[in-house]
Amino acid sequence: MEERRTARRYDLTLPISIRFAAERLVNRQEGKTRDISARGLYFVIGQDLDAGSELDITLTLPAEITHGTDVFVRAQGKVVRVERRVEDGEPRMGVAAVIERYDIIRGEHARA
Repeated sequence: MEERRTARRYDLTLPISIRFAAERLVNRQEGKTRDISARGLYFVIGQDLDAGSELDITLTLPAEITHGTDVFVRAQGKVVRVERRVEDGEPRMGVAAVIERYDIIRGEHARA
């Protein structure tokens, strides 16, 4: 299989909050990232998502990673691939998503 990624990937496990529309309702799901790049991410959540679903993504890059202050990231993206998986004996969904737009807020404004 040919590698199609053009941006460097970072193996990071961080808490993530995903908001998406399903059955005409807006749902929020908490999960964990597995890897992140400037153009996409892979995360694991407990609820099914469909390829093509639009997402609002929220995560915080801690000061240990950014070498100074927490960095709050809000992004919009789209699901490109979904995989069923088992983690800690629990069924989960692995989700690959492309990031279409993101905003970065540094420092004290990150929690506002």
